[in-house]
Amino acid sequence: MSNSKTNMRKQILPIILLLIVLAGAGYGIKEYIYSLSHESTDDAQVDGDISPVSARVSGYIDQIRFVENHPVSKGDTLVKIDDRDLALRVLQAEAALENAIANVSVVKANVTTSEASVKAAQGNVDNAKVRLWKSTQDFDRYDKLLADKSITQAQYDAAKAEKLSAETSVSTAEKQLEASRAQLVAAQQQIAVAESQVKAREADLSTAKLQLSYTIITSPATGIASKKNIQLGQLVQPGQVLLSVVTDSNAYIVANFKETQLEKMTVGQPVEVKIDAFPEEKITGTVYTFSAATGARFSLLPPDNATGNFVKVIQRVPVKIAMQVPKEIATKLRPGMSAKVTVQIK
Repeated sequence: MSNSKTNMRKQILPIILLLIVLAGAGYGIKEYIYSLSHESTDDAQVDGDISPVSARVSGYIDQIRFVENHPVSKGDTLVKIDDRDLALRVLQAEAALENAIANVSVVKANVTTSEASVKAAQGNVDNAKVRLWKSTQDFDRYDKLLADKSITQAQYDAAKAEKLSAETSVSTAEKQLEASRAQLVAAQQQIAVAESQVKAREADLSTAKLQLSYTIITSPATGIASKKNIQLGQLVQPGQVLLSVVTDSNAYIVANFKETQLEKMTVGQPVEVKIDAFPEEKITGTVYTFSAATGARFSLLPPDNATGNFVKVIQRVPVKIAMQVPKEIATKLRPGMSAKVTVQIK
């Protein structure tokens, strides 16, 4: 009886080993065939659009109107900076603009006055010329009468003096007319200067109002407000990041494939995605874009193979994968989650 059991075991053991070898060979063949039409990597993460929210003016934080890690909508007011200084600048700019506008009125009034002065000077020239004409006529008559001894020398001298005086008056009036015209030209030029000052003050006012509007910081997108870096009363500077808004849509995968895996990979190929946080969920996607350079080239300190310490290392290229995510987990995805990606290349 004992011998029969021993013989049976000796017969079953090779069969079991054969089955194990066949199963292993079958699995290996299956994986090999699968690998011919698929490329996989577990160096992949969920990614999304993260919008940093920065201050555009300096000032003290007056209000914080969001709760960290809570949803916000595009356009919601997140932070308010104390605006009293900038509000005063707006008032100053408005006063400067009013002063510039009033100056234009004054300059235009000066032009009107200068035009009147030109007309008056022209009248004086005309009157002086009439006087010169009359005195010239009188002098010519007295000159003839003096030759006939019909008038005295004193009368002749008086007519001559009147003529000389009239000539001087014409010259003086013409010079005054030229001066008045020059003043008119200068006044007209001042209009352009004054109007340009108005435009400059309008620009100053627009800038002041724009700076004032920057004290109200709104959400650039709909998502979740995160990474809060401010407190009430804190002094912030232009460009300082106050928080970040992680958009709640357009989540995608960035998979870092080896360069040797990209030969047959093209845009539009179907992709199977398994996210570590949701291992039972079946998520599909497509190859969307390929990075323009390897991840190492985009690093803070890219390697320099010309240093003499060259060691060939297979590089990885980031590939963006667009996903079709079920609604029940779409809101649970977070940038940075690990994933495994398999691309069907045939």
